[in-house]
Amino acid sequence: MKSKGFIKDWLTILKNTFTIFMDVKGLKFSASLAYYTIFSLAPLLVLTISLAALFFGQEAAEGKIFEEINGLVGNSAAAQIQEILKNVQLKEDNTLALVIGIGTLLLGATTVFGDMQHSINKIWEIKPKPKRGWVKLITDRLLSSSLVLSLGFLLIVSLIVNGVLMVFMDHVRRLFSDLAVYLSIAIETITNFIVISTLFGVIFKFLPDVRIQWKDVKAGAFFTAVLFMVGRFLISFYIQTTGPESTYGAAASVIVLLLWVYYTAAILYIGASFTRAYTEYHGSHIAPAEFAVHVEERETESEVDHIPPADAVRKKTESE
Repeated sequence: MKSKGFIKDWLTILKNTFTIFMDVKGLKFSASLAYYTIFSLAPLLVLTISLAALFFGQEAAEGKIFEEINGLVGNSAAAQIQEILKNVQLKEDNTLALVIGIGTLLLGATTVFGDMQHSINKIWEIKPKPKRGWVKLITDRLLSSSLVLSLGFLLIVSLIVNGVLMVFMDHVRRLFSDLAVYLSIAIETITNFIVISTLFGVIFKFLPDVRIQWKDVKAGAFFTAVLFMVGRFLISFYIQTTGPESTYGAAASVIVLLLWVYYTAAILYIGASFTRAYTEYHGSHIAPAEFAVHVEERETESEVDHIPPADAVRKKTESE
């Protein structure tokens, strides 16, 4: 009986998840985030690599990043990204150029998180208070910068864990050569899952303008990380078996990259929708943050002879 109740609960949560996701037009949000990410990918990677390079050196940081990218989107797309990064370099010999360069990179990298925050706020049906716009803008940029630093921190943790695992696996290979391969794959998969779920947890906890408990965030982060790992396997399988170069030619690397970024954006918003559905189903009370308010949108249909002025224009005219 308990198992039936458990399955029923999860089916209800999943149903509510996709109801929320489709109601806010989550696929359009995913397309928007994919577009911003493609243009912000270079600055985002440069900042992440630069942070990790402070501890492990440029080559180790770049090696880890491109190893992961190669596993996600294949050799062709990874090589394309690597070529783009070669053209995005900070000029350390010129202080003014360095400051401007860092500012430009931060602006580009944080734009992704700004768009992400706006979309997740829509899922939670909240928005910043208009009168606190400038304060909110500054805090959002600081938060986005912190998330970029979090990416670098997770990369550092991943590098440390990989280093420890390499030493450990060397000892295992000496004792159990056959077991070492399977054990290595299992440990790497578990480590990647923990890192990915942590990243999603940080996003769901700190990015939206809501007060939410970690116990509710953890369920959403776990669910989203599972979808991410499944998608990673399926897209890698697609690249290996179909050979997109034969279909799309020179544009194959861009198509594969767009496909992966779009899928990742979609599961991020499905995960945010799941977090809300899970939280509400279990009776947790979620409140807007200090600078935010709840928004309830209603549509009114009316037959008119002519379309009235745009709502934003009308409100501005009335205030004047």
